[in-house]
Amino acid sequence: MGQIYEKLKKCFEDVRKRTDFEPKAAIVLGSGLGDYAENIQVEREISYSELEGFPVSTVPGHAGKFIFGYIDGIPVACMKGRVHYYEGYPVSDVVLPIRLLGLMGTRILFLTNAAGGVNTSFHAGDLMLIKDHISVFAPNPLIGPNIDQLGPRFPDMSAVYDRDLQKLIISTAKENRIFLQQGVYAQMTGPSYESPAEIHMLRTLGCDVVGMSTVVEAIAANHMGMKICGVSCISNLAAGMSENPLSHQEVQEAADMAAPNFKKLVTETVRGMKPFLSEDK
Repeated sequence: MGQIYEKLKKCFEDVRKRTDFEPKAAIVLGSGLGDYAENIQVEREISYSELEGFPVSTVPGHAGKFIFGYIDGIPVACMKGRVHYYEGYPVSDVVLPIRLLGLMGTRILFLTNAAGGVNTSFHAGDLMLIKDHISVFAPNPLIGPNIDQLGPRFPDMSAVYDRDLQKLIISTAKENRIFLQQGVYAQMTGPSYESPAEIHMLRTLGCDVVGMSTVVEAIAANHMGMKICGVSCISNLAAGMSENPLSHQEVQEAADMAAPNFKKLVTETVRGMKPFLSEDK
């Protein structure tokens, strides 16, 4: 575990050689949603490949770089692409970017993803507020000796997704006439899509959508004391719910369809975060 923290510190030092920007909020952009970064008043871009030992995205639709800048005067960091456990990285590398953002000063983490609809009332192109999550088979990033510099040994998980931020997203969606589902996100390991039997299991467990990211990131951010919120873009109906075979192209096409509402929701929500960021906590 000492090696994990040393690697994190080295990446932090590499970033600080390139910028002294201190983000107060960070946004992680999922599959097909990378174009959102165009809405940021950019101050600095850093490719993941520039940072020694930093995990690099290998998935289409994930550009693989940090974008630092401002949204309505709020200093933000945008992760244009993430890495996944299924790419072969240890889970400590999967959450390294989130921990790095925490060291840089991030207080609010806005997670987004493309997900398959498990709830039968969901449709491709819908957006869903993440109210809670379930991890299935993905290893917990806190396993092993605790990194005391980052957080406590046994962090509370009863309210991972900040309730006040949830209210902000809901009210923002209403004000902008954006239809917003609400539900529970499940993370599976991937990279294969789930079987119909697995989707039946997830629905029985109370899951509304399923994907291959986000939960381990939320656990790591919660461990560091960040406020977390999240929105899923429903990219497709999960296995067994449609006659069409699942494909990554379908995921990206659905994300493109939802992009205008997604961009509006994220931008207006970030603008509404100013009171949260002014609090001395």
